[in-house]
Amino acid sequence: MRAPSISLPRVAAVTPIPRLTNRTRAWLACLSCITFLVMLFVAAALLGRSGLDIDFLHRKLAPSLAYPFGTDWLGRDMLTRTVLGLCRSLAIGLLAAGCSSVISIVLGIMAGTMGRRVDSVLSLLIDTVMATPHLVLLILVSFACGGGPQGIIIAVAVSHWPRLARIIRAELLQLRESEFIHLSRKLGKTPSWIALHHLLPHLLPQFMIGLILMFPHAILHAAGLTFLGFGLTPHEPSIGMLLSESMRHLSTGYWWLAILPGLSLVFTVKLFDILGNNLRTLLDPRTAQE
Repeated sequence: MRAPSISLPRVAAVTPIPRLTNRTRAWLACLSCITFLVMLFVAAALLGRSGLDIDFLHRKLAPSLAYPFGTDWLGRDMLTRTVLGLCRSLAIGLLAAGCSSVISIVLGIMAGTMGRRVDSVLSLLIDTVMATPHLVLLILVSFACGGGPQGIIIAVAVSHWPRLARIIRAELLQLRESEFIHLSRKLGKTPSWIALHHLLPHLLPQFMIGLILMFPHAILHAAGLTFLGFGLTPHEPSIGMLLSESMRHLSTGYWWLAILPGLSLVFTVKLFDILGNNLRTLLDPRTAQE
């Protein structure tokens, strides 16, 4: 007799969870960083300036639900001061980084396209600026320009352009010897046509990445100049001024006056670093399709 067959229940096939590609992760990271930065400016608009009013009845309060960042020695809300200070520091840092990136691309293109003599002079200028101690150059330029927002912007713009200019110069020197550039010249294309259709599309990703990665340095150095007393006045909140004012109160146990604004600055600067690295992943031809 044949043994009865035993039918086993069928197990449903488990659909594997699709893995996120590097490009998808980069897009998600960029969107998250941009969303946080937009929310920061929206929060500054919603908070307004009411938290900057002096209130001696609520002075030196520790962080709580009513005051998440506590209050300072004048009863001002530290959350409001931190958010407004971050927005002000970001605006100054972004403007300074934008000016510095324009200087970088202009001098980089001049060094890569205007012959050996111009290249030698600009290369010497780049090496001189990079060899100068960074903080000393920032302080000297800011002091010479009278301090304030204008002095910070000029100081950061003057001191941060060499690295990006060197990258653009090296990219141009490599592109000039490419086969498609020589072919375009043999076909009778003008230098302006070659620059617009061949050089600019190759330089734009490098410029954008360099610009984004320049933001953290500009923001930190702008805050550092204010911390040292060469930047903004204490009448307007800024992260550098908050840290400078809080140093005298750390020894008395009011840790939140420096720790929370400092961590907020580090977190915001790190977001720009993440944004720049993921933008590089999106724009780099070697990783854009992974």
